[in-house]
Amino acid sequence: MFMKKLAAAGLAAATLMSVAACGSTTASNGGSSSGSEKTTITVWAWEPLIEKTVAGFEKENPNIKVKVVNAGTNNDEYTALSNAVNAGSGAPDLVQLDFNAVPQFAYSGALEDMSQYGGDKVLSKFTAGAQSGATVDGKMYGMPMGTGPMALFYNKDVFDKAGVTEAPKTWDEYYEAAKKIHALGSDYYITSDTGDAGFAMSMIWLAGGQPFKVDGENVTINLTGDSGVKAFAEFWQKMIDEDLIDTKTAGWSDEWYKSLNNGHIASLITGAWMPITLENSVADAAGKYRVANTPTPNGEEVNSENGGGALAIVKGSKNAEAAYKFAEYVGIGGGNKTFTEGGSFPPDTATLEDSSFTDKTSDYFGGQKANEVLAKAAEDVKESFTFLPFQVYGNSIYADTVGKAFSGNGTMMEGFAAWQKQLVEYGNGQGFKVNE
Repeated sequence: MFMKKLAAAGLAAATLMSVAACGSTTASNGGSSSGSEKTTITVWAWEPLIEKTVAGFEKENPNIKVKVVNAGTNNDEYTALSNAVNAGSGAPDLVQLDFNAVPQFAYSGALEDMSQYGGDKVLSKFTAGAQSGATVDGKMYGMPMGTGPMALFYNKDVFDKAGVTEAPKTWDEYYEAAKKIHALGSDYYITSDTGDAGFAMSMIWLAGGQPFKVDGENVTINLTGDSGVKAFAEFWQKMIDEDLIDTKTAGWSDEWYKSLNNGHIASLITGAWMPITLENSVADAAGKYRVANTPTPNGEEVNSENGGGALAIVKGSKNAEAAYKFAEYVGIGGGNKTFTEGGSFPPDTATLEDSSFTDKTSDYFGGQKANEVLAKAAEDVKESFTFLPFQVYGNSIYADTVGKAFSGNGTMMEGFAAWQKQLVEYGNGQGFKVNE
């Protein structure tokens, strides 16, 4: 019931039905993997590195053929998946999901528990952050294929010019650094944020917040009273009020990349997957950037995740065992190396403890052992975080509630109150029992 209603809320659901149909033939005509008969599995994924793992997997598993279909990125794929599951046909065997989308599909009954195929035997090989993203209520619904422990990526040249000689370790130090950087000129900012829901969840997590609780159909939302929400809102509101954040330049826009290249946006607090993007799209700042641990409220060695995702087996797949084999290959097999070499941040502890990974120096980061810092960032993610079973929808309305504070229309706490109200109404409308 939940999935049907969530699908109805998806954007352009009808137009994506043709995309959903792409997987129908392959997913249902897989056959057996025994003997010489080949099994074909269909994988929906937008990550290009998935394609690069297929040849190696098929070489190790000659009786399994992998067909990768790009059914859209994030929300587009989720809508197509919802449509296919509800229709009872056209769904893939395996699907790429962001970590914050795993609960939505798990609670709706659209995913298989991977433990029945051996997932319980490999889960401990992943970092705490990866385990948090791949499990729901203690069950493994996804095979981690990349994670995003938070880190501070900063332009050392700009920081030095502003008199910030060390990377800030606390939120107070970050605030002081922001003032010095903005003093360089009205168009210089320590960072940018126009109202990013994913970033907000990561910062709330970092501050020890747990605004959501889920127990089956019972959901509690406490954005207005949670200590982590309040701490982040107070900190970020001060940054907004004093014009210390660029609140006009949208992330991933051409202007955003330009500002990163010329140093007018001097740093980012984001996931450990960021280096490859900086190297490819912020090339003018090569050699100027460094990476440091995420500034925390009081300097404690804790951290949170931003981004990351998993491969999940779709409920009812006739080729679930073969699909699991491919997922495991990507997560901790040969495909893991392909992903790491391609710039994805590894989700497994073995890679993060390997000196060939941690001792590697980076010309982009001025000869720094960036991976060593990022491995420590992953280690510092000690606590899990609970996302809503309709987090994808929740994130889509964040800009219209909390996001208003970034343009001076109310405060962040007023925005969180408005967001909570809409989330409660939506959740109840989907058949959940939502409490505040």
